[in-house]
Amino acid sequence: MNSYVDAATGPAVTETAKPAWGAVLSLSLGVFGLVTAEFLPASLLTPMAASLHVTEGVAGQMVTVTAAVALVTSLVISAATRRIDRRWVLIAFSVLLIASNVLVAYAPGLTLLLLGRVLLGMAIGGFWTMSAATAMRLVPPALVPRAVSIMYAGLSLATIAAAPLGSYFGAHLGWRQVFLLATGLGVLTLLWQWFTLPRMPPNRSTSLGTLLEVLRRPAMARGMLACILVFTGHFTFFTYLRPFLENVTGVGINALSAILLGFGVANFLGTSLAGVLLERSLRFTLMLMPLLMGLIAISLVISGQAVLAHAVLVSLWGVAFGAVPVTWTTWITRTVPDEAESGGGLMVASVQLAITTGAAVGGVIYDAAGARSVFSASALMLFAAFGMIFFSFRARKAVRDDVWPTRNVLSAKGLVEPVEIPACHSGKDGPSQADGGH
Repeated sequence: MNSYVDAATGPAVTETAKPAWGAVLSLSLGVFGLVTAEFLPASLLTPMAASLHVTEGVAGQMVTVTAAVALVTSLVISAATRRIDRRWVLIAFSVLLIASNVLVAYAPGLTLLLLGRVLLGMAIGGFWTMSAATAMRLVPPALVPRAVSIMYAGLSLATIAAAPLGSYFGAHLGWRQVFLLATGLGVLTLLWQWFTLPRMPPNRSTSLGTLLEVLRRPAMARGMLACILVFTGHFTFFTYLRPFLENVTGVGINALSAILLGFGVANFLGTSLAGVLLERSLRFTLMLMPLLMGLIAISLVISGQAVLAHAVLVSLWGVAFGAVPVTWTTWITRTVPDEAESGGGLMVASVQLAITTGAAVGGVIYDAAGARSVFSASALMLFAAFGMIFFSFRARKAVRDDVWPTRNVLSAKGLVEPVEIPACHSGKDGPSQADGGH
């Protein structure tokens, strides 16, 4: 990029103009509000199920519905809004966030509540698809890494705060009031975006054909399948973590909030740890995290009611999963460097499919066999992901520094320079683009 959008006039201006940091902060607020709303059911599942007179497994389908809608939205939003100013598209996502939280807070039954979660899925899928590209338009190229880091700070804060604060305030105020508090956060985001986001006319037309072309590349299909297995294993675990801690571990609300806070802090640390590991080996990091998560799930199943041990294991899970999104995003940028945006869209869709599958499968298993069986199923998926990465990926050294993009959203973490390039076996004698060939 050689220019970005001016907050006052809208058209592109030269790099000498000031960056729109207020607009960047509005994106961070958007991330925080959306992720908070997405994570709240995991910390409020038990009281929500009791209030709605349904089982925890049925209530867990709130997560399924949100993720399924987000998946579809992530694939079609760019094409559907290709003629609309991005300022108004982003503001519309905040309106959907507010409407979702209000509907959930006042829903008399499951049907209206699920409708509210549909609106949230539309906002999540659309926002994540456009967020990085929007940040790149708000600042000069040299400041893009800082802008993206600020935006993702909202994700880290929501990961730390949403689950423990949700469970704490849910116990003292009620789960409906928690969603009303989340509504207030959405209103704050909307107001901030209204006054800070510049006009951002769409850059170019996008079609589903580009996504399909990228998916047909040799490494992508297997990579996305492994990615889906990892995230499905996590969300099968995380969606039903509270019922496990309450019904198997036997903790009360204060201990539950403390354990979830430990998970959030550990998740933040895991994101930082990913940078250190990825400097050494991308393939090793891709394999290590699902293996550790699978072992942790099995340890929770067989360790009885040891509260301290379970708290430590949940925190270790947080560390391991904290590295997962960064690791797979890095794999995308190295596997399809010429179509990193389309590859990122496929990853968003894959993660949402994983959330949908994890919550749905976990709910069925939970109602049929209980929380221990849910965690066992999670472990099986994670071990399958480990095996697929181990046998289908290989590392090849990059032979030219100029093969990979010189700018991307991960440069803020020092993850751009390729050390190893994991790729799926293609079965051909010559290397493909994805496995290090050119």
